[in-house]
Amino acid sequence: MLRKIRITLAAVMFIGITLLFVDITGTAHQWLSWMAQVQFLPAVMALNAAVIIALVLLTLLFGRIYCSVVCPLGIMQDLFGWLGKKAKKNRYTYSKALSWLRYTMPAVMVAAWAAGLGAVVQLLAPYSAFGRIATMLLQPVWAWGNNVLAAIAEHYDSYAFYTVDVWLRSLPVLIVAVVTVVVLAVLAWRGGRTYCNTVCPVGTVLSLASRFSLMKIRFDESKCKNCSLCTKNCKASCIDFKTHSVDYSRCVVCGDCIEACRHGALAYGLALGKSRETSQDSQDSPTSSPADTSRRSFLLASALMTTAAMAQQKDKMMDGGLAEIEDKVAPERQTPLTPPGSLSASNMEKRCTGCQLCVSECPNQVLRPSGSLLNMMMPVMSYERGYCRPECNRCSEVCPAGAIQPIAREVKASTQIGHAVWIKKNCIPLTDGVSCGNCARHCPTGAIEMVLADPDDEQSPEIPVVNEARCIGCGACENLCPARPFSAIYVEGHEVHKEI
Repeated sequence: MLRKIRITLAAVMFIGITLLFVDITGTAHQWLSWMAQVQFLPAVMALNAAVIIALVLLTLLFGRIYCSVVCPLGIMQDLFGWLGKKAKKNRYTYSKALSWLRYTMPAVMVAAWAAGLGAVVQLLAPYSAFGRIATMLLQPVWAWGNNVLAAIAEHYDSYAFYTVDVWLRSLPVLIVAVVTVVVLAVLAWRGGRTYCNTVCPVGTVLSLASRFSLMKIRFDESKCKNCSLCTKNCKASCIDFKTHSVDYSRCVVCGDCIEACRHGALAYGLALGKSRETSQDSQDSPTSSPADTSRRSFLLASALMTTAAMAQQKDKMMDGGLAEIEDKVAPERQTPLTPPGSLSASNMEKRCTGCQLCVSECPNQVLRPSGSLLNMMMPVMSYERGYCRPECNRCSEVCPAGAIQPIAREVKASTQIGHAVWIKKNCIPLTDGVSCGNCARHCPTGAIEMVLADPDDEQSPEIPVVNEARCIGCGACENLCPARPFSAIYVEGHEVHKEI
C-alpha cells in the first residue's frame, strides 16, 4: 500500500510538471503552476515562507517524501532505477553516506550564490535540472508530435491542431541537458539514489530534518530472517540488514523495502521513544498488526495528498511566397534585456534558478537562455523571432522563484526595460533608396517618428527618430525591421527597469 500510494502521487506530480514545461497552448500553467511553486529551491528564492515551512514540517512528520513524490528530478531517478531493476533484480547494496561530499555541495551552492555565479547554482538545483531537460529535450518532441497531428488534421480540413515552430534556443544549454540526463541515468541505473543522496543540495538540507521525523521505517527483529532483500531493494542504499538499521537522513520513504520483505519485518509507523538508526529501534515498537498497518498507510496517504495539494514552422520567412528572406542575426547588446517584472538584471541573477519554465512558456519566442558563461542558463530576451507584446505577461505568471515578479498588463505596457537604438548604415531608406517606416508604424507607444534625413530637402528619404523617454523596449521595431541580417534598429537593455 505504501509503495502504491507513493507511485500514484509521484506519477501525478511528474506528469503535471512535465506538462507545465512542454505545453504549447498556454493553458497548463492556469491549472498546474502550483506544482512549480511547491518546489523547495524556487520557494527559497521567492522567500515563500508558507511553502518552506510546510515542506520542513512534512519532512519532520513523515520523512523525505518530498524527494520521492514532489521533486521531478527525484521521480525521474526512480524511473531510471526501475528500468535498472527490470534488467537485474536485487541490485542494490548498503553503503555508508559520503558525508563530506553531501555537506560540501550546499556550501558550494551558497558560496556561488553569494559570489553571483548563477550558473553554478542552476547546475546544482534539482528542479532546474529537470526544467532544462523538459524544455530542451521533451518540449521539441511534444511540438513535433503536435505538428504531425496538425498535418493530419489539415488533410481533413480540420483546425483542431496548428503547427508551431521547433527551434534551438541554446546549444550550450541543450548540451548541459543531455549530459545531465546521461549522468543521472547512469547513476540511477547503477546505484538508485546516488545523485539524490550525495550531490543534491536540497536532499541534503531536508536530510537534516528527516533524521528526526515522527514517522519512520522500522525493523521488527523478531520477524527478520536476515535475507537481505530489504538492503538489495533499497535505492537509497540506506538499509543495513546485518545491524537492522536505517539511515533516515537518506531514506526517501519509497516503500520498496517493505514490499520486498517477505516476513513482515519492516513497517512504516510512529517512531516512539528515542529514535536511533540502529537495531534498538525495533525493541521500542511492538509487532505490527494489520490494523496498525492500515493506520500507517492512511497516515502516509494523508501526508502525501497534503503535499500534492499544498499550493494549489516557420523555418524560413517568405516574401509573398516567392523570395526567401535571410534570417535575422541577434545584435551584440551592451546590456542584456530581462523581462518586464524582473525589476533589474541583478534581481534576475540573484533569484533565477535557470529552470527554463518562462522560456518554455513564452508564446512570442522572445525568451531564450543566456549565452554568457556566468549566466549561461538565465533567460534573456532577443527579438529575431518575435517581440514582447505589451498585452502578454505569461512569464511573470509562471516564474516560481520570484525572479520575474507578477506584473499586470497595464503596468507592463508602461515599464521600460530598454530603449531602441537606430543604426544608420543598415536603414533601408538610406541603403536602398526606398521608403519604409515599419518601425514607426508598429511601435505600440508611439516612441518612433519618421523625419526627413535632410530637413532642407523635401525629397530626401524619411528616417526614424527614437524618443527614448517613451520607448519601453518591447522590440517590435527590431523584429519587424525588414533589414537583413542585422536590423536597422535594435533594443539596448537597461540594468534597472522603470515605469514611465
